[in-house]
Amino acid sequence: MSEQRNSPWVLDTRELGRRPGLSRKLARDVEVQVPLGVEGVIAVPKGAHVELDVLLESVVEGVLVSGTAAAPVAGECARCLDPISADDHDVEVEFTELFAYPDSITEETTDSDEVFRLVDDKVDLEPVVRDAIVLALPAAPLCREDCPGLCPECGGRWADLGPDHRHETIDPRWAALTERFRPDRDA
Repeated sequence: MSEQRNSPWVLDTRELGRRPGLSRKLARDVEVQVPLGVEGVIAVPKGAHVELDVLLESVVEGVLVSGTAAAPVAGECARCLDPISADDHDVEVEFTELFAYPDSITEETTDSDEVFRLVDDKVDLEPVVRDAIVLALPAAPLCREDCPGLCPECGGRWADLGPDHRHETIDPRWAALTERFRPDRDA
């Protein structure tokens, strides 16, 4: 559970009263305190806001939490190395997680890292949302789907270089002959 009991990620479930069948919808806007992802590659940056739309459902074994989380992402394009702006790109994920009641059969029959637990009738959504977002982020983010990338010879952006851009490559086996018959060579 988050160190802060009044963290915006922590939701109170006492209103459900451990009566299976009761549910409650919540919408929250939570500011990210620690980047979600790998900064410099792709992440939800610190200070960005995650929009949560959550349904809390009381079930026999605990509280089933399902919903969506949407947030802007920032990083660097894997092809052209241009920045990916948080204004232009975002991630939206769905999540469903059971938070087991203390002393429930689910709590007794699972390891502590297999299922989340309710602590003082509260659920902490931060690890659930963090895991869902990080897993949804691309391993090789692109500024746009058709990004042409960089020229491997000079490092210029293909988008700026134009279709006629090329580098003359000489087979190393012929390089000595090229040097010998160069027109500007002293005789």
